[in-house]
Amino acid sequence: MSGFVLTSEQELLREGLVKFLDNRYDLATSRAAVKTGAGWQPEIWRALAEDLGLLGATLPESAGGTGGGPIELMIIAEALGGALVVEPYVDTAVLGTGLLRRTGGPRAQEVLARIVAGTALTAFAATETGPDVVATTALRDNNGDGWVLEGAKSVVTTAPLATHLLVTARTAGSPTDQHGISLFLLDFDAATPPPGMTVHRLRTIDDRVAADLVLDGVRLPGDALLGVEGEAGHVVEAAVHEATAAVCAEAVGCMGKVLADTVDYTRQRTQFGQPISRFQVLQHRMVDMYLEVEQAAAATYLAMFSLEAPEAERARAVSAAKVTIARAARFVGQNAVQLHGGMGMTEELAVGHYFKRLTAIEYEFGTASSHLARYAALTDPRAGAGTT
Repeated sequence: MSGFVLTSEQELLREGLVKFLDNRYDLATSRAAVKTGAGWQPEIWRALAEDLGLLGATLPESAGGTGGGPIELMIIAEALGGALVVEPYVDTAVLGTGLLRRTGGPRAQEVLARIVAGTALTAFAATETGPDVVATTALRDNNGDGWVLEGAKSVVTTAPLATHLLVTARTAGSPTDQHGISLFLLDFDAATPPPGMTVHRLRTIDDRVAADLVLDGVRLPGDALLGVEGEAGHVVEAAVHEATAAVCAEAVGCMGKVLADTVDYTRQRTQFGQPISRFQVLQHRMVDMYLEVEQAAAATYLAMFSLEAPEAERARAVSAAKVTIARAARFVGQNAVQLHGGMGMTEELAVGHYFKRLTAIEYEFGTASSHLARYAALTDPRAGAGTT
């Protein structure tokens, strides 16, 4: 991380986390946990909570955290990206906590405390048939005290591990109406889902665990509703902006590692009796990769510093970062694989795993085209005519 000076406390956070990951987080072990094990390393998650206090580092003290902010979030996400950590930090400690602290209430406070302690994992069930579509419905049950969910959610990352689901559902309006959306909290165990819910497990291209969910008459108690009925849209948007910025910072960490590994590899591989790092055309390629990483980092910093800005300014900065990250991730990832040759896509070499994660990040929380359209609409309303 460069471009500004960290405080001594922030520098200690960065150094402590990087040292922990260097000593405790092994890429081969984490991939084995995903492919043949539980999909994560619970002991690593406990250490992040208990040894480092990481899961509450960006929460205000009123929510049980230590009062950190966007800079702390950037430090953490970038370091986790550099180590290619698959444990669900963004899903739980950014998106989950962001939704819970904004809605409030006794149940939300209880789950927040458990997240900080490392004993709860949340998954956000929001994705459906298209962007900004919420067709899942929540209706009052017959006695008016609870809710009944009907619908389906796609690619809910972390769901197979989660102790709680955060589900968006429509209590009023049409599927594309951004008003009338409510947020519900469900106690959850993928092995024994609640009656009416079907869980189809899957593994994503970047070695994350996820699930498709079918909701067919899932009954919830009255206190499952978080916040005010029908007014969760702005809460969800703000929390997703934080998560998007965190994923951008993760991508910066991934790209920094990929670039460093690529430079090292070109110094070791020889052709025509000399390291290929001496070939001018490859030097130019790696300089271009470096510039893409720096531009992506700058856009991410702006997004992070804009998280507490007014809604339109925040949305512009986040969309600009996402577009920049998408372009950089593709350029850096593809060139790293090419410079490594056929080995770049093997399971044995780290760069292949980083490339898969960067490819997934390109589409996570919205595609580059959707963010570009939103940025255009927010910058000049005439440019957004007809966009969704």
